[in-house]
Amino acid sequence: MAAARRRAAQSVTPSRSAPPTEAPEGPLVLVERRGPVAIMTLNNPPMNIFTTPVLEELAGRILELTDDPTVRALVLTGGGERAFSGGADIKEMVKMDREEASRHSAKGQAVANLLERSPLPVIAAVHGYCLGGGSEISQACDFIIASEDAVFGQPEINIGVIPGWGGSRRLTRAIGAAHARYWIMTGEKVPAEKALQDGLIHRIVPKAQLLDEAVALGQKLATKPAVALAACKYAVNQASDASRLMGLEYERELWGLLFETADQKEGMRAFLEKRPASFPDQRDWTRRRAEFPWESPGNPLESAKVLAYQKSTGPSPPKGPSLLTMKGPYDVMAMAEAYRDAGQRAFETFFALMRSATDSYRTLTSAALRDSPMLRYSRPRPPSEEDARR
Repeated sequence: MAAARRRAAQSVTPSRSAPPTEAPEGPLVLVERRGPVAIMTLNNPPMNIFTTPVLEELAGRILELTDDPTVRALVLTGGGERAFSGGADIKEMVKMDREEASRHSAKGQAVANLLERSPLPVIAAVHGYCLGGGSEISQACDFIIASEDAVFGQPEINIGVIPGWGGSRRLTRAIGAAHARYWIMTGEKVPAEKALQDGLIHRIVPKAQLLDEAVALGQKLATKPAVALAACKYAVNQASDASRLMGLEYERELWGLLFETADQKEGMRAFLEKRPASFPDQRDWTRRRAEFPWESPGNPLESAKVLAYQKSTGPSPPKGPSLLTMKGPYDVMAMAEAYRDAGQRAFETFFALMRSATDSYRTLTSAALRDSPMLRYSRPRPPSEEDARR
């Protein structure tokens, strides 16, 4: 079945933004059984990069094993000596446009979602490098056991983007905002001991014992009542991050938007050319885009300032290039009320858009893995004359 999936993937004409990557002989995800525990081993040496075929094969394996009544726990690990996974395939991503990048993010998120939403306990056995998309995939597992040589990190900032497969959400949930902010904004590599201190991983073991320790935990969990165990997993995930679906969608939108910046193009090209990146000087913010959440017009901050000004001084705000340059006086209570109102409206709108995704999680996951048009980014239409009159 794995070989058939790979042949099907190779028969598809590659897009202009995704040059084909040579796949190793044999399955891209190996499966081994140890009693009720199934071990999935990434088989794309030396770094187990998550190419599109690897993502698709891993998704298939997760679904097959989750539906197998004889499997009671999953272990995910990387083959070879160097890495659990070095992350996503930069060669695939370097020429992607915004729409393609958004769809690629949806595909990586879908695989992570399958791990997180599987009713089976999932254990990541991590050795060597676990970076970028590899780190994000491990974060979707219920437990991470790491060897002493494991190195984690979210280095996406160094190539002009952000984590796009759920890392901004799951890493923050696991280690808190302060640590997650540092990991994501510096892109530093984090040794296993520091990852343990920050709270990402469950424990550190000698490398020679890594897989045995992960399997032992899986076998221990396999002795528990399966339905209650799944309920525990879902309850903890819901308690720790009830709005994770909306957070993932927000991450995907920003990820796609960054593929229209010079930073992403320079960062990824520099990575592939093995040279230091030279990012443009942005102090004058000449490359601002209204779609970014901190820009104007139309973002909640800008809307709040408009409302606060109107409540404080009257219905006619001053004209100018940006209301961000408005000077007071402001009524502080009016400002607070306006911020609250703007945030509530934004939340209600977004929740309405995401409700169907929450109710049909697996459907969206399947759509992402099929590159369904329902997940394509749609550019906002230009304002009509009627909009302008309003």
